[in-house]
Amino acid sequence: MERREQQLEQVMYGKSLLSPHSKQFTTKVLTLATRAREIRTAPLNNVAHLIDDEWLHESWSRLKKGAAHGIDMVSTDEYASNLDANISALLIKLKQGSYKPQPVKRVYIPKGKDGHRPLGLPTTEDKLAQRAVSIALATVYEQDFLDMSYGFRSRRSAHQAVSDVKRVIATSKISWIVDADIKSFFDTMDHTWLMKFVAHRIADRKILSLINKWLKAGVMEDGKLEKASTGAPQGGVISPVLANIYLHYVIDLWTDKVVRKHIKGEMHCFRYADDTLFGFQFRKDAIKFMDALRKRLAKFNLSLNTEKTKLCRFGKFAERDRKRRGEKRSTFNFLGFTFYNSISRNGKYVVGNKTQSSRLSGSMTRVTEWLKANRHQAVSGQARYLNAVLRGHYHYYGVGGNFKCVSAYYRHIKRMWHRYLCRRSQRSYIRWEKYLMILDRFPLTRPHLPHSECKQRD
Repeated sequence: MERREQQLEQVMYGKSLLSPHSKQFTTKVLTLATRAREIRTAPLNNVAHLIDDEWLHESWSRLKKGAAHGIDMVSTDEYASNLDANISALLIKLKQGSYKPQPVKRVYIPKGKDGHRPLGLPTTEDKLAQRAVSIALATVYEQDFLDMSYGFRSRRSAHQAVSDVKRVIATSKISWIVDADIKSFFDTMDHTWLMKFVAHRIADRKILSLINKWLKAGVMEDGKLEKASTGAPQGGVISPVLANIYLHYVIDLWTDKVVRKHIKGEMHCFRYADDTLFGFQFRKDAIKFMDALRKRLAKFNLSLNTEKTKLCRFGKFAERDRKRRGEKRSTFNFLGFTFYNSISRNGKYVVGNKTQSSRLSGSMTRVTEWLKANRHQAVSGQARYLNAVLRGHYHYYGVGGNFKCVSAYYRHIKRMWHRYLCRRSQRSYIRWEKYLMILDRFPLTRPHLPHSECKQRD
């Protein structure tokens, strides 16, 4: 029984099964995982028939509730008000082949200084259908994905990747880092190649047809429909799984089966979605790899962002030589963190990490702008929002060695809150002593590091 639970955890993104439909769903998932593990030489058929009423109900329980709606303006709460009937209607359309997804709604979120990232928001029904298929795809491909892949996988996380990067560099002969950034990956994924990659493991025509429909559904922006010939919208429920499948064949397998045969020294790879990092023992290997990677990506209609891709000397040997030469300390960025060479209290080499400066300043700017725009809101409402922001920040950036940056973010919010409480009117200046009384009544969440001791993977 314990083994079955572990297997289920590996294919179900580590989430507990609490709904009344879980038992049948669990059996189907384990059966599919077993088939995928045992049959590797031929693609799997008869996958779509697993998606039944129980599978859709379980998929619904895994959807994020309260998320922004698509072009049909139907929220998750409205869809849930008649959930059984809606699921039954969706199931009929899926079985009959009459299901047709609607275009995704394009919105923009801030990205860096004066930049914006496009997001595609499917309708609630499309989200549910995508979740159902993405669970099936993840179950199959979880048997194939390599250890170097961390994003959107069972028992994997960005914090695990950060921890492993620090551990591997500190304990290996790595002296050179290739920080590779794929240019606009989600916008440039080639549909033809993607369908070939999926078909390598899935032969069910209904599943392949559904994926193709979502890729071709198009984007609605300002009432105008844009047809999609490449890419998968960020914000789509199925997009992360498709991205992992695409890069599994383009980068992971190629790196593991081909590149390793042609290098002389050590090599270590880390990938979280389209964020990739490669460590090499020798500079010659790193340079050769960068050239080969450009050619490899070009074959699949991808390219490197030359401005963000870099080669840097890094590691314990690099740090020793740097001190001897009096050179500037080298750093690299990965998953929102800046990594640097450091020394522990007992004099041993360690890899330090801190919040990437652009990420930290961006977070500070956003909360400052919110306080400015909402300075007349009730103090209790401001406190709830600020604490939610702080908890979210700690949850991601609260890793070992990053207390200084986390504390800086807390102090910034504390200082800015006081400033904009003083600007509620011309006569609303609040002395610091009174502000401390407000903090006693509405305390801000203190800095802490929930991931200070992130466990290594089994």
